[in-house]
Amino acid sequence: MKKNKKSRKVGLFQIVMLGLSSIIGSGWLFGSWEASRVAGPAAIISWIIGAIVIGAIAFNYIELGSMFPESGGMSKYAQYTHGSLLGFIAAWSNWVSLVTLIPIEAVAATQYMGSWPWKWAHWTHGFIVNGEISNLGLFVVFLFILVFTLLNYWSVNLLAKFTSFISIFKLGIPLLTIIMLLLSGFHGGNFASQGFMPYGSAAIFSATTASGIIFSYNAFQVVINMGKEIKNPKRNIALGITISLAISIVIYVALQFTFISAVEPSVLAKVGWHGINFESPFADLAIMLGLHWLAVLLYFDAFISPFGTGVSFVAQTSRTLAAMVQNEHMPKFLGKMNERWGVPRIAMIVNMIISVLLVSLFRSWGTLASVISTSTLIAYLTGPVTVTSLRKMAPNFKRPIRMRMLQFMAPFAFVLASLAAYWAMWPTTVKVILVILLGLPFYFYFEWKTNWKKTKTQFTGSFWMIGYLVFISVMSYVGSTPFGGQNWIPYPLDFVVIIIVSLAFYRWGISSSMVSTDLHNAKVVNDQINLDAYEDEPTDENKEDK
Repeated sequence: MKKNKKSRKVGLFQIVMLGLSSIIGSGWLFGSWEASRVAGPAAIISWIIGAIVIGAIAFNYIELGSMFPESGGMSKYAQYTHGSLLGFIAAWSNWVSLVTLIPIEAVAATQYMGSWPWKWAHWTHGFIVNGEISNLGLFVVFLFILVFTLLNYWSVNLLAKFTSFISIFKLGIPLLTIIMLLLSGFHGGNFASQGFMPYGSAAIFSATTASGIIFSYNAFQVVINMGKEIKNPKRNIALGITISLAISIVIYVALQFTFISAVEPSVLAKVGWHGINFESPFADLAIMLGLHWLAVLLYFDAFISPFGTGVSFVAQTSRTLAAMVQNEHMPKFLGKMNERWGVPRIAMIVNMIISVLLVSLFRSWGTLASVISTSTLIAYLTGPVTVTSLRKMAPNFKRPIRMRMLQFMAPFAFVLASLAAYWAMWPTTVKVILVILLGLPFYFYFEWKTNWKKTKTQFTGSFWMIGYLVFISVMSYVGSTPFGGQNWIPYPLDFVVIIIVSLAFYRWGISSSMVSTDLHNAKVVNDQINLDAYEDEPTDENKEDK
């Protein structure tokens, strides 16, 4: 029995494959095109910056995830240290980002269908109109969302056995695309014909968030949420995230390099990088170069890549919403688990309905990617503050994985997340913040039901975040022109202001932490950790020696 129990645990290879399966979704199909339109050849740098941002943020959550190995943990960490209001804001922001991810994968598949070149498939050409999903295309998107949901409705692990296979396939097609496009249509002059940075250095940062680069990399919480189900988690959680992110950087940078070099120079000379307009970027390039067989593979992969990501995130999103019920600011029926299949079916259905509404409002891949990136960053801002606060408030808590250099990495990640939220550009930043604030009526309704007993105290732990959201909204408006602002604070002075003020909010956030029943609840979860489970397991050779 002991042997069988250990055999169920996931090894490093499976963790890396799981991470890659989540990271390599629709981002590779559209990200290079979107980024090159914003920054030109300098978009290569944008992908590196995006990876640094996500890597720095993930650094903080590795320690938190090991301390609280619970389902939907990302929705609870902030509440443990700063009370229910901040916990609600962080959980709602995280949920908004996840629930938006479901329709974006459906949009990606539908958009590639909209450019099928075959005669029998002309009926799909009406799916995209002026770069957005049409009403006919919306119907197809709805069907994809329904399929994503149904595949999780009976079992959250339905496709778990095929994760490694899907990951290898999802890796193979991008690599094959890179090789074939470089061999068939490399135009080195594209990197300099209009300048390496045709739209200035500010565009490099803008592309990082506005073009879906942050969105493309963001999947590390899938690994963290698995916690002690991983073999040698003390070693493999951090290593799995690092390896999967490193492989992703190589793939995404190579894809960006390939896209820039494969564009026909005559087309580039006419319209510039801003004017490059593709519905199915890499498939369109393959057809232009006469690689029709590669285009067919790409159209096929436009189902596989978004499909694998969409299905996996339906499960995670439903558990995130169900976890918010435990914070006592969401209706209890959302957290009800199906006894037979072990999935929160009602939460799953609610997420499906919200996904349909979101895609009806935001009908393009680029817009949805920007919404996901910004809401994710706002949710992640609480991580560096929370992990640092716990070091001071609860030094005796069990920490299976204790990250070094946290004193530097926590404020560094907070500043990077602040800058990246600003890079989303006005008015996207403010729109996402307003969507996040739309969740507050739920919070205040449940506070009213408890006669406002602890509301004032909860505000004490959250004033810093409320002030921060006001600051980043105002900064987005008065900031420099490259980021959609009024240029009252020109570039790069706007970056200096954000860095200084963000560090002040970071310090304010740490000083706002408070000891409450939420911290007691955190201790209950933390006490359940078996530190022996996080120790390195002996190899087969060592077992034989023993």
